[in-house]
Amino acid sequence: MPPDRLTASIGRAGGRGLAPPASAAGRRSVLTGWGRTAPSAADVLHAIHPDVVTAAMSVAGERNGPGRRGLIARGLGRSYGDAAQNAGGSVLDATWLDGVHQVDLERGLATVGAGISFETLMARFIPLGWFVPVTPGTRQITVGGAVAADVHGKNHHVDGSFCSHVREIDLMCPTGPVTVSAESDRDLFWATAGGMGLTGVITGATVQMIPIESSYMLVDTERVPDLDSVMDAMRSGDAAYRYSVAWIDCQTTGRHLGRSVLTRGDHARLEDLPDRLRTPQARARSFMPRTIAGIPIAAPGGLLNPVTVGLFNEFWFRKAPAKETGRPHTLAGFFHPLDIVTDWNRLYGPRGFLQYQFVVPDAEGETVRTIIERLAEVKVASFLAVLKRFGPSDPGPLSFPIPGWTLALDLPVGYPDLDRLLDGLDELVIGAGGRVYLAKDSRLSRSAFRAMYPRVDEFLELRARVDPEGLLRSDLGRRLGLCDDPPPAARTGQERPRGRPAKTAGVNKATGARKAAGVNKATGAKKAAGATKATGKKAPRSGTAGGSGAPKSEARPPDPGGPTSRDRRRP
Repeated sequence: MPPDRLTASIGRAGGRGLAPPASAAGRRSVLTGWGRTAPSAADVLHAIHPDVVTAAMSVAGERNGPGRRGLIARGLGRSYGDAAQNAGGSVLDATWLDGVHQVDLERGLATVGAGISFETLMARFIPLGWFVPVTPGTRQITVGGAVAADVHGKNHHVDGSFCSHVREIDLMCPTGPVTVSAESDRDLFWATAGGMGLTGVITGATVQMIPIESSYMLVDTERVPDLDSVMDAMRSGDAAYRYSVAWIDCQTTGRHLGRSVLTRGDHARLEDLPDRLRTPQARARSFMPRTIAGIPIAAPGGLLNPVTVGLFNEFWFRKAPAKETGRPHTLAGFFHPLDIVTDWNRLYGPRGFLQYQFVVPDAEGETVRTIIERLAEVKVASFLAVLKRFGPSDPGPLSFPIPGWTLALDLPVGYPDLDRLLDGLDELVIGAGGRVYLAKDSRLSRSAFRAMYPRVDEFLELRARVDPEGLLRSDLGRRLGLCDDPPPAARTGQERPRGRPAKTAGVNKATGARKAAGVNKATGAKKAAGATKATGKKAPRSGTAGGSGAPKSEARPPDPGGPTSRDRRRP
């Protein structure tokens, strides 16, 4: 489709109530991630057909010169930071590519458009006896976004990340379209898995689903008094479950530091369910997730503070059963409890929040304790903190998981030393041989990023092959040096001028990025006068983590579903 027909094509697209954009480049909009920090303005174009992707690439490529800002794809906007933003450039709304193209119900293979959401996949396939192989804590993400972030879930210790179950990816690269698999082009496939959209626009994928008998989970829940106890329980017992996660109270101290609610479960078989849930079979496989009224406007700043979060944490811990086994839970209630409240991110107020998720090797579990101790000491109110265990890594150079412990923390913007605190946590994570999750990140420095992801140059070499002119760009890519660094073979030892990352508040006319004086551009927190960067020492090895060292990372072989943990527990 020629660029001059782009506007007309979008104008003909009915059913979504969207007016045609002001130009072939799209309509200027201000975008943020789910954390609602670091907004930036871009021309948003709706990919109503794969031809629109081709035309958008052509239009973006014609903007030659130093002011060219490139193109990035965007799904449902659930990356917490700036991964799906492109200040002053173009953003391709891929949610229109939401078709189901081909299904093999005997083998559980589904070929779908990149814009289809996990919620739609579940609504269509759960009644047929199939479930997504990996799901994060929300079903409001697209398949394309899941590939770009190589998302993980509560079952990584058993099933790995999402891309371990992707058979093929349809990718529109600046050099042309390609359908790629781990067998046909291993380097491109695994660079795209976790590549944050910087190897091409993902237009579709073939996904291996897993078989289920019902839309229920059998769940074991227990209250655990402290961090050591919950880590011991997960280390010794997680292998018996397909899914495991612990909610952590990050405000308790002393002997109750890190008290937890540990929740583990498996897909329920029909024979496991009471009669009221088992019959008729249509009821046993029904998927009708509940939602309550959303948050229409941002809550007042400071609503989530140490006092209110402390009260919530006390309620949540006491509400959980001391020990309960085999209780049926709905899939939505077990996997996506926050989705019951639409726009829950507005609870953090007009300044938004950051999510800091990191992973450290098994032998560095003491780093988890040190980080929770630091949060408790400074009384930063983390409303949501979850601990999981990871199994073997995927082979991608930017894929996040490594074998070990991962802790995710939601932190409201507004704490005056938040940027300094997080810099110190970065140093702890680096010292332990860990990394932070790019899909959640909005403030990591280039130097810290390179220390955490030592295979960056491999990614840049691959990116130079499929995007030699650097057409694919994002705010995250500029901030981390993924969009404007020369490929390794061309390095001269002198840095080239770098693109500006998105800033907060006020709009820069040249780039569309927002800015505000006196505010930290990464976190939105005001800078403290005379503050110096916190220094974190490497976490000491301790019996808390167990073992003598982290297992060697290796590629997980494809698993078309595999046995559930119940199969492993029962003869």
